[in-house]
Amino acid sequence: MDLSFLLERVPEPLILATGGLLVGMMFGAFAQQSRFCLRAAALDFAHGIFGVRLSVWLFAFSAALVMTQVLAGLGQVQINEARQLASPQSLSGAAIGGLLFGAGMVLARGCASRLLVLSATGNLRALLSGLVFAVIAQASLRGILKPGREWIAGWVTTADVGGNDLVAMLGASSAARFGFGLLWLAAAVFFAIRSRAPIWQMAAAAGAGLAIPLAWWFTSSMARQAFDPVQVEGVTFTGPSADTLMLFLSPPGTQLDFDIGLVPGVFLGAFLAAFLARELALQGFEGGRSMARYITGAAMMGFGGMLAGGCAVGAGVTGASIFALTAWITLTGIWLSAALTDMALTRMEVRSDPSGKGVALDAP
Repeated sequence: MDLSFLLERVPEPLILATGGLLVGMMFGAFAQQSRFCLRAAALDFAHGIFGVRLSVWLFAFSAALVMTQVLAGLGQVQINEARQLASPQSLSGAAIGGLLFGAGMVLARGCASRLLVLSATGNLRALLSGLVFAVIAQASLRGILKPGREWIAGWVTTADVGGNDLVAMLGASSAARFGFGLLWLAAAVFFAIRSRAPIWQMAAAAGAGLAIPLAWWFTSSMARQAFDPVQVEGVTFTGPSADTLMLFLSPPGTQLDFDIGLVPGVFLGAFLAAFLARELALQGFEGGRSMARYITGAAMMGFGGMLAGGCAVGAGVTGASIFALTAWITLTGIWLSAALTDMALTRMEVRSDPSGKGVALDAP
């Protein structure tokens, strides 16, 4: 993509922020309409339910994986310049952070991206949880929790195992990577047909997934043509949420970049999609116990996501799409922890209400 015309007339930071805004709007709109949610998919899988919600996640994941590899094969995306592969990452952080994030995701009833999308539709529970997530993420990145994060992250790093690039480790060809992505896509199609999932919902899920390679493509194009250094990146929400929070709290003059535009873009895209579909509705907490659960989960996600170097989307989809070892470790930890946390919560709620009438495991 030739950006010379824009680069000659518009400041580079503004172009980056606008690109982030547009990519975010695409992700937010499609995620809202498809009901994209890793938590929902993980819990259905744990319960042996291979239905619509699992199909939605698989379509988004496979679309991101396949198209990222296509663009990389065409030389349109510089995968090796991505943060996950260009600098040392933490294996211990990926494992422990993934476990924390998965548990927090179940407690807060949604991952970071899902909370952002829900908050745009009027869900006040998600809005408060999202703010707590951003505050803890910022505290983990630069604040009081930073020493703890760095201590855990330093236990085992990718430097100890020869890097973070699974492709290099396995010697996988571009054809093998593309074929691997097609297997995930085939699984998505199979479960969608089996569950009679609406075609429009699966198309929207794929649209959400395609926002990831679009981000890779845009930032790669900027990195090649911009005068100042530009980080090649995809879609993630832990760091950007912390940065966006500080944009509103810090004095004017904060540097604009792709991440700064991403979070507002997701919110705006989800809001517009919900508005056009007449799905805006105010929702609040049902009681103090529920509120405490959401806040605890959001805090765990904030620290866990920053420790792992990515959230359910940032590591679980974006990082996995470029075969970063830490991303796959984080994704595995999220799925495992979500299932175990749900199992523990189910037992606790059944004990407190043997009749089962008060057990509500899947409210958004």
